[in-house]
Amino acid sequence: MSESMQGLHRSHRCAEVSSSNIGEKVTVMGWVQKRRNLGSLIFIDLRDRSGLLQIVFDENSVKAEGFEKAGTLRSEFVIAVEGEVCKRSAAVNENLKTGDIEVIATSIRILSESQTPPFQIEENSKTNEEMRLKYRYLDLRRPDIQKNLILRSKVLRLMRDFMADEGFLEIETPILCKSTPEGARDYLVPSRIHHGHFYALPQSPQIFKQLLMASGYDRYFQIARCFRDEDLRADRQPEFTQADMELSFVDIEDVLDVNERLIQFLFKETIGVDVTLPLPRMPWQEAMDRFGSDKPDTRFGMELCDVSKTVEDCGFGVFTSALEAGGSVRGINVKGQAAMPRKKIDKLVEYAKGCGAKGLAYLAIGEDGTYKSSFTKFMTEDETQELVRKMDGEPGDLLLFAADKNKIVWNVLGLIRLQLGEELGLMDENQYNFLWVTEFPLLEWSDEENRYMAMHHPFTMPMEEDWDKIDTDPGAVRAKAYDIVLNGTELGGGSVRIHQDDVQEKMFEVLGFTKERAHEQFGFLLDAFSYGVPPHAGLAYGVDRILMHMLHTDNIKDVIAFPKMKDASDLMSEAPGTVDEAQLEELGIAIVAEDEE
Repeated sequence: MSESMQGLHRSHRCAEVSSSNIGEKVTVMGWVQKRRNLGSLIFIDLRDRSGLLQIVFDENSVKAEGFEKAGTLRSEFVIAVEGEVCKRSAAVNENLKTGDIEVIATSIRILSESQTPPFQIEENSKTNEEMRLKYRYLDLRRPDIQKNLILRSKVLRLMRDFMADEGFLEIETPILCKSTPEGARDYLVPSRIHHGHFYALPQSPQIFKQLLMASGYDRYFQIARCFRDEDLRADRQPEFTQADMELSFVDIEDVLDVNERLIQFLFKETIGVDVTLPLPRMPWQEAMDRFGSDKPDTRFGMELCDVSKTVEDCGFGVFTSALEAGGSVRGINVKGQAAMPRKKIDKLVEYAKGCGAKGLAYLAIGEDGTYKSSFTKFMTEDETQELVRKMDGEPGDLLLFAADKNKIVWNVLGLIRLQLGEELGLMDENQYNFLWVTEFPLLEWSDEENRYMAMHHPFTMPMEEDWDKIDTDPGAVRAKAYDIVLNGTELGGGSVRIHQDDVQEKMFEVLGFTKERAHEQFGFLLDAFSYGVPPHAGLAYGVDRILMHMLHTDNIKDVIAFPKMKDASDLMSEAPGTVDEAQLEELGIAIVAEDEE
């Protein structure tokens, strides 16, 4: 039967007890990890968030009632123990922080009993994810998950300390906002008072932080909860945490400087990694041409090579037709993989098709210099040799080529490069390659919308030297935008913002907004900007992604206390759920059944 605390006070967490406490009386509390009954001695491994501590119940040192209680303990019982710290009588456990000591119990209270848990509470659990997330409150007891969340807490505290020391004010912005276009899908919240009207949960605090600059707060910072109704993946959740900032009277260099120092500080203070400053920079166009990605992983080579000029007059129609349509032909050299089995190459071809390409051409260079290829029969020997030279091909290399629109070629080869880099063990998880990607295009064409869309958002400042192309060649205008990338992951992104009325109006015009629609969607921001707004810029980090890299995990769920599944559901609380008719009626909402196909 469970007992109360009855005036007991915990003196130490389990792993806070050390050899310096030998001879002292302590009171510890926690969960039973394991019990070993040796007759006259009962050993308990007691666990709390700090770690494990061995408790010894000796029938000569604890009252009979207490010894009897100790014999009834099972996994996950919550207990309080009083006792004396002693040097460990058996062999020292080098793997345990408290491995050289034990507590000889003098009393015990069972504070709470437990059913047999559906899986064992242990590090690196092999229990399937669905089971662990259904019982997330048990999964969160696992020491590895607890270490992750303790590190998360430390990272957020250090961020706040650093930003405060840099003169930033922490200001909260609204969660219930107005829905705006030009981004991911909003999560909508119906208004009871204003029938037929909806709030949106914020995808970011973007507009509000710009208003704070217009209001004179100079340097703003917030650990912000953000929401996007997007398809999920390993590094994306429907709700996530942003470290958000905005600065006034600055340009690109000022923002990059404070953020480089923040990154250096965080990684040194948390995981002891020295980040060398300044961080390297790479224009967007170079990143796409070399790596096929605007978030390149620079820990290994296998860079893309543009062979369009080399093959423009060759006899292989797949290459020439792509070039005639305005596309390109590019390749990657997979060093030493000429002997890759045909089955594996066929899988890469199918993968390329799944990424939007028509296929993937290959050329394997044998150790004897002979070629095995899917396309060289359509080319002369000289053309083939020139192609191999352009690709720096050597005996033993496998050359892979894609031919299509630039966007497709970059995407396909960029993804295949990453896949092969992982399979071939080219990515060192202890290497931290930070990189600024700069000079993004201001706009990108959407075939679906049949218009230009803002690559970042409608408030991004164009580069002054490109602004004269906004009417004649909008796609060539670069933005004062920047992303910070680590090992192929975008950790954060930002830009210098537009603060001049005429530039902002022109930006809306290029995006297809009428003046009326622009004011309907962003009127309060545009009105505020008519009262004097300073030049300003900002950046936001995905906190969860930073933690993923610090902890070498490839799943964002490992660094979030209560994550969602891939379909955005919560197995533990069973959200999203239905609501009763009365609530819907009050909100003026009717649920329309979907037609069955």
